[in-house]
Amino acid sequence: MRHLTSLHFEIRKLFHLALPLMGAQLAQMGMGVTDTIMAGQYSATDLAGVALGSSVLWPVMLLFMGCIQAVTPTVSQLNGAKNYAEIGEVIRQGLWMALIGGLAAAALLNVIGPIYTLLEVEPESARISVNYLKMCALGIPALMCFFALRFLADGMGFTRPALLIAVSALLLKIPLNYALIYGAFGFPEMGGVGCGVAQAIIMWLQLILVIFVVTRPRFRKTQWLRSITPPDWQRIRALLIVGLPIGATIFAEMGLFAFTTLLLGRYGPEVVAAHNISMNINAVLFMPPMALGMAATIRIGYRIGEGEALAARSTAAIAIAGSILLALIGALLIFNFRETLISLYTVDEAVISLARQLLLFVVFFLLFDATQSTAIGTLRGYKDTQVPMRIALISYWVIGLPLGCALGFGWFMPALKVYGFWYGLAAGVGTASILLCVRLFRLSGNLNLINQLSAAGTVSSR
Repeated sequence: MRHLTSLHFEIRKLFHLALPLMGAQLAQMGMGVTDTIMAGQYSATDLAGVALGSSVLWPVMLLFMGCIQAVTPTVSQLNGAKNYAEIGEVIRQGLWMALIGGLAAAALLNVIGPIYTLLEVEPESARISVNYLKMCALGIPALMCFFALRFLADGMGFTRPALLIAVSALLLKIPLNYALIYGAFGFPEMGGVGCGVAQAIIMWLQLILVIFVVTRPRFRKTQWLRSITPPDWQRIRALLIVGLPIGATIFAEMGLFAFTTLLLGRYGPEVVAAHNISMNINAVLFMPPMALGMAATIRIGYRIGEGEALAARSTAAIAIAGSILLALIGALLIFNFRETLISLYTVDEAVISLARQLLLFVVFFLLFDATQSTAIGTLRGYKDTQVPMRIALISYWVIGLPLGCALGFGWFMPALKVYGFWYGLAAGVGTASILLCVRLFRLSGNLNLINQLSAAGTVSSR
């Protein structure tokens, strides 16, 4: 009876953190869906341009964001240990990382054009994509600083602000997109490029809103605003020990999906559009399991800081079981309503026909995609980031991409084109899911390894 009571308590704790994060991730994803739908209604070429731009923007953005994400498990473990003063210094150094990383990411997005030429992407789609990225780059430094401060709130168990900010951003994104894509309300008609301008505005809005949140009284005990400290390279290095593998892991996965989109660019805007619609629908239903993994990062980190390292295994089990349930529900929704979902994005019959077939792949691998995402989030709570990075690199770039290219381009058999690449995606995601769950099972019962990982990425207070 005591065990059941404890399990019920842990489920409540985990989902108390997860539900706002699910809403936040869905709202964040909603902005991408808004871009896809509104650009698609404007023209298939603009949809392809935005899709190609997003396929570059997201991996670059998430690579740098992932490095900053070391703040979440670090803060959650310090919060569990009641070491609030150290949290403040972590945030100050995290902001330096965010500013430097944001400027670097913006510079990178401004010189991405030659890649489209190299990959023989259709010229008009490429032009739209390049200009879309240049507009987005204007907001990237603000977005990185937003993430650093959001991870302060998340790490201390306050996940509701992330939801409120994401919903506010989405509500503004829709009219901004409409005005800038179609030239309404006196704004210039910019087509798909207008999505990039709207995105930059939203990035700055998110930073302003999160500053308002983390200056509230409940965060004063961290004293993160006590002073402006210069970059402390020892502390930044400690955060990067945990954060760089997180960034590399996210980049490995997103990079596979993004590079696949770029390779498909040679087959024309209809193929890119159908591929992007299918990936977009997959991403929406992938967000709740991903949020569950983020909540597991916070809860497991807190329990380790509190001295409940082995008991945190129950949190990990609940997170994985929850993600499986959510993925099964999502797969059923896609299978039964795929035509209705596709019709929200486009009226182009060629795009609809291909997207309908590609969504059957999503029905198959959503379970694996959701499970690997939750497993990664859970492992981050233990500060286990090196091994998941290696698993991701092998699964996506040694198995997924080569297999996709071999089948898609027909290296050893007749070319399957877009279908071959989706077989590769499914193989990469499936491999990652299995290996990450095995790693989680082994780690969660190994106290010595948990303590060793917990000590990583920390610096003694001065």
